[in-house]
Amino acid sequence: MSKKRIQSYETPEIIVTFDPNVCIHSGVCVRGLPLVFDVRRKRWVQTEHASADAVAAQIRRCPSGALQYRLKTEPDSQDPSSTQG
Repeated sequence: MSKKRIQSYETPEIIVTFDPNVCIHSGVCVRGLPLVFDVRRKRWVQTEHASADAVAAQIRRCPSGALQYRLKTEPDSQDPSSTQG
C-alpha cells in the first residue's frame, strides 16, 4: 500500500498539517470543531472558521497525532538560527 502525502493548511496565524497515514479516524477533530474539520468538503480543514487558539486546542486532542500545528505568532524557540547573538 502506498503512503499518502501529508496535507498542509495555512492561514496568517497558524499552519496545520494532517498525516493521513497516521490518522485512526476517531472523529475527535470533526466533533470538536465541525466548522473547521469537515470531511464532506474537498479541502476538509478550513482553519479560517475558528481562532488559531481554538484550532490549536482541538488539534492537541487528536489521539493519533495525525493533526499537528504551528502558530505563526510565537517565536520558533527551537530554531537556533532564529536568534541573533
